[in-house]
Amino acid sequence: MADSDSDEDLKRAIQLSMQSIEPQVEASGVQVQCNNIINLDSDDESTTDESEIRGPDKDLPEPEAVSIAVSTGMLGLDRKAMEQERLARKRKASISPPPPRKVARHNDSTSKVSTSDSAAENVLPNKQSTSHARPSLNYPSSLPFPNGTVKKTWLFGYPRQGEDMKIEEILQKNDLALAVLSSFQWDVEWLLRKLNTKTTQLVFVMQADTADTKAQYRQETASMPNLRLCFPSMEGQINCMHSKLMLLSYPSHLRIVVPTANLVPYDWGETGVMENMVFLIDLARLPTPQPMSRQKMTDFGDDLIYFLQAMGLDQSIIDSLYHFDFSATRDLAFVHTIGGAHTGDDEPWRRTGYCGLGRAISRLGLRSNDQQALGINYVTSSIGSLNLEFLSTLYLAASGDDGTKEYERGNVTLNKKAKDYSTQMKRKTDAQEKLRKEIDEGFRIYFPSQDTVEASKGGPGCGGTICFQRKWWESSTFPRQLMRD
Repeated sequence: MADSDSDEDLKRAIQLSMQSIEPQVEASGVQVQCNNIINLDSDDESTTDESEIRGPDKDLPEPEAVSIAVSTGMLGLDRKAMEQERLARKRKASISPPPPRKVARHNDSTSKVSTSDSAAENVLPNKQSTSHARPSLNYPSSLPFPNGTVKKTWLFGYPRQGEDMKIEEILQKNDLALAVLSSFQWDVEWLLRKLNTKTTQLVFVMQADTADTKAQYRQETASMPNLRLCFPSMEGQINCMHSKLMLLSYPSHLRIVVPTANLVPYDWGETGVMENMVFLIDLARLPTPQPMSRQKMTDFGDDLIYFLQAMGLDQSIIDSLYHFDFSATRDLAFVHTIGGAHTGDDEPWRRTGYCGLGRAISRLGLRSNDQQALGINYVTSSIGSLNLEFLSTLYLAASGDDGTKEYERGNVTLNKKAKDYSTQMKRKTDAQEKLRKEIDEGFRIYFPSQDTVEASKGGPGCGGTICFQRKWWESSTFPRQLMRD
C-alpha cells in the first residue's frame, strides 16, 4: 500500500491522533499477582500457576469525561482508588458474606447440532464459587440476535430509533460471566465502569511491543484478580495490533461482537460527535455437556478460532467455543487480518488479509465471473499512499479471488520466444485495461473533506482520527478520481 516512508508517516499520524487520550505518565511499582485460567463454557473460577494468558437503558447518561488524572498510569487506572474499593469489599465480605452463586442454564437453541465427546478439551474442572451471587437468566425462546445483525453505536444528544446500541446494552454486565475484549485504543478506567469486575472474568487483548510496556500493564492491573492480559505477537513486520473484537459469555449463550469502535468513550458516542458500527450475533449454549465435534464447526467458527490462536489467546478459552451452537453462522464469514508474513505448505496466506476476504466470498458462493463488474463503496477515516495496484488487490478479492489471480497478474513472466507471445501480451494488456476501467467506474472511496469536517458537530477539534496527508493526495499515482466526500 505504501513505501516505508509512507508507513512511518501514517504511524506518526496515528500516534498524534492518540495523544489527547493517552496519558504519558509513570506508574508506581506493584507486585504482579498470578491470574487464573478461565474458559467460555463456564462462569466458575478455576486456578492455575500461569500469571498471564499468552501470546438495559433508562435515561441517556451524560457523556463521561475523557481526561485522565495525572496520578493514573498508562492504562488510565487510578490504582489508589481501586485498592480502597478492594479493601472495602474485603471488609464487607468479612461481615456478611453473600450466598453461593447459582446459575441456571437454559437450552435456547432451536437448531440441532451433532455433538461428539471425542474432541479433547483443555478446560479446568468446575469449582463452586461462594464469593458472589449472580442472578439467573430467563431468556425467551429466541435469543436477542440469533441470526446476527449490524447496528450503529448510540450517539449522545440524538433521538433513538431502534437502530443503535450502547456499549452497556451490548455488554449486559449483570449477566456477563466472561469477556474477552480486544482493541487498539483503550480507556480502561471508563471501561471498567461498564463492567461488574467482581463477578465477571476479564481478558484484555492489548498491543504491547516491548517487554517494558508489558510489565507496566501487568503492574497496573495486578490488583485485579479477575483480569488477565493477552499480548499478541509484535515481532517481525507487525507494527500495529488493531483488532477490535468481543467474546461475551453468558450462562445461556455466547455473544460475538465485531465493532469498528475502540474501547474509548469517544468512539461509543458518549461525547456526541462520533458514530461507529457494530456486528453482533448470539449463539446458544449446547444442550449437552459434550463439546461439538471439530468436524462440525462452521467456516465462520474455524476462521474465528484460527484468528484467536494467532492472537495468542489461551487454548482453554478457544476450546470452550465448541460448547456453543454455531449453526447460525453457516452463511456468514469471519474475515480477519493477522500481521506478519504468511508462508508454508498449508498456504496460511489464503486464510487472512485480502486473500482471506476473497476466499470467504468464494466459499459463500458470491464469487463474480470475469463478465461481472463490481460496485464497491469503501468508507474510511484513514488513508495512506493509495495506488491502483493496491486497489486492484482489493477489487479482485471482492470478486472472490483468494490471491491466486492477483499473484499471477504481477508475477507471471511471458516467454518472448513463444510463438504466441504477441497474443499473450495483448491478452494480458487487455485484462489490465479492463480491470482499470472497472475500478474507475465502480470503486468509490468515501472520505470527509475539510469543509465536511468544519461543518460537523465537533468541528476540526474532533477530527483527530481523520488521517491523511497532502503529499499522498498530490502523488501522481493517487486515485483522486475515486474519492467522494
